[in-house]
Amino acid sequence: MVNLDSLWKEALSRLSAKIHAIGFEVWVQRLEPVCFVKNTLVLAAPSDVSKKTIEARYKDTIAEEVIESAKSTAGVSVAGVEIIREDEKEEYLNRQDEALPDTGFIIKDAAADPRDTLFSFNKKYTFDNFIVGSSNEFAAAAAKAVADCPGTKFNPLFIYGGVGLGKTHMMHAIGNYIQKNKPQIKVLYVSTNSFLNEYLDVIRQSNNSELNRKFREKYRLVDVLMLDDIQYTAGKDGVQEAIFHIFNDLHHMNKQIIFSSDRPPKDIAHLSERLRTRFTWGLTVDIQPPDLETRIAILEEKAKQEGFFLTPEVAHFIAENAESNVRDMEGLLNKVIFYSSLSGHPVSTVAAAREALKDIIDVPRDTIDANDIIFFTCKYFNISTADITGKKKNKEIVEPRMIAIYLITEMLSLPLVTIGGYFGGRDHTTVIHARDKIAEGLKTNPKLRIQLQDIKDMLLHR
Repeated sequence: MVNLDSLWKEALSRLSAKIHAIGFEVWVQRLEPVCFVKNTLVLAAPSDVSKKTIEARYKDTIAEEVIESAKSTAGVSVAGVEIIREDEKEEYLNRQDEALPDTGFIIKDAAADPRDTLFSFNKKYTFDNFIVGSSNEFAAAAAKAVADCPGTKFNPLFIYGGVGLGKTHMMHAIGNYIQKNKPQIKVLYVSTNSFLNEYLDVIRQSNNSELNRKFREKYRLVDVLMLDDIQYTAGKDGVQEAIFHIFNDLHHMNKQIIFSSDRPPKDIAHLSERLRTRFTWGLTVDIQPPDLETRIAILEEKAKQEGFFLTPEVAHFIAENAESNVRDMEGLLNKVIFYSSLSGHPVSTVAAAREALKDIIDVPRDTIDANDIIFFTCKYFNISTADITGKKKNKEIVEPRMIAIYLITEMLSLPLVTIGGYFGGRDHTTVIHARDKIAEGLKTNPKLRIQLQDIKDMLLHR
């Protein structure tokens, strides 16, 4: 039998030795194993930014180590990996293979005792670092009330909102708070996908009475049960039946139940009416996309956690480019942190942030022309346009001229001859020399890098 979690754990161990520590922690370690489709391991990335970065930089290495891990841990052959977004999990779960050829079923781990799940709560997710704004203040207040007095009010608590808005953070915060302040209370957090895999394993081994007993006890002997992404039960009658009975048992004993979903109960398709009704017995709260001020506060908190100095300008820039999804916004921040670490240079200006995110965020270069670049270069160095485009060859003029040429070649798609025309009809070899001279200087000259970033900032905020 191939265990999905064990396979991925082994692959991660191998990958940690193959991938740069920062890249491993920021991108690879946050992938979630979902299922197998056509003998390919499906891994969910927490955001679209993460998906694109992993596909571009790490997918081949991940595939190699997953293939080797499958051979070494279970003696089976895996075709490779596929990276998906978190909001695509349901689609792939519906397509998953029940087994790999000649290997048996692929399952998730099922802990026999709720206490075994204590390690599932991410210690980074607490109420202290959950940024509260107008978009989530009601949900945050309800979550804190439930954590203070589980089972006595708001039972069940149903939290819903779009992908990447903080539902999972809120659930982990509840778990961390209870474990810290009420350690005698048994708390179980499980994703609906994991619950589904456990349930399927029980069905496949229906003659195993001990497995059936452990499954029932695991969920009915807890004081607080959290089921994340409950929308994935849509259309799965057997799983809904199991949740229905577990819900009844726990609610009857005044045990706290918490659900999360990307939509309210009334909008979950193919959900049994009796389960839909029970979801609304307690309190239903929503989390909306955060406003600009809240997004900036979230970025500042995340940067603080990572020990990264985030300037107000860069925070504002990132927040403006990720309006609806906190995870995408965090992905942009992670990319900036990663870029700064690899390059060894701070990302403290908007121009530097644009450079770090240039493969993700489109720079509005169609609004910039060569004359703009020449004008702002002259303004920065306090020289005239006539000087920079003329025949003078003193250092105070030549260096700004080469910088302007370099910026035009970098920011605009113009023929070399056309660029030379802006500088008094200089030929293409002069343009090439200026471009290459600045490009080489950027490798060793911090002052030159700052000058270029400053001029870009002036252009982009003119």
